[in-house]
Amino acid sequence: MATNNSKDRIRKFGEVKTQNNEIKNMIGLVNEEIDRVDSRFLEPACGDGNFLYEILLKKLDIAYKLSNRDLIKFEVQAIYGLSSLYGIELLEDNVEKTRARLKNLLENFFNDKFQLKLNNEYNKSINLILKLNIIHGDALSLKKANDKNEDITFSEWSMINETDFKRRDYTFKDLLAYQPYKEENLFSDLGEKAFIPNPVKEFKPKNYLKLYEYS
Repeated sequence: MATNNSKDRIRKFGEVKTQNNEIKNMIGLVNEEIDRVDSRFLEPACGDGNFLYEILLKKLDIAYKLSNRDLIKFEVQAIYGLSSLYGIELLEDNVEKTRARLKNLLENFFNDKFQLKLNNEYNKSINLILKLNIIHGDALSLKKANDKNEDITFSEWSMINETDFKRRDYTFKDLLAYQPYKEENLFSDLGEKAFIPNPVKEFKPKNYLKLYEYS
């Protein structure tokens, strides 16, 4: 596992750090989507999570406004926002960094706005979402990095009422197979015209505090 940002990493993996001003400018191009907590984003080479971090920060600000400072409402909206973010990264240490950065952002936001730490069940549910959504894989081969025979699989987290979510799993290759349908797939606004392939696995709904039980 590579552990430093050396010239060797740049040569082998093409790892480049995007400047903060460039990130903000690029995110500004999709402001309308970011202004929705449920809008989905996929970063196929997420590095250590710079883009996903900025998007989650905006989503948390929106979730806080929507919740009117109600803790439970904010918990639901915040986890919905987190579950809408996806990343693929070839370098394992970057995967770990991305998960940690997003988790720390959530923890700090809760502490700042509510002077609270994440409760145990909520914490475990966040950890599972990060594990399933931020994937150690190769976006070119569509395979897991540590198992070239295993397809990358993404979990769709759909809110079915004010507190409950439903999980469905799809292979990345199946989602990409529907690119002729423009952007109508898991990572788009799922309107009436959206078309998604059959899930490889479907789960019973669970309360947002119990999502960790899917593990």
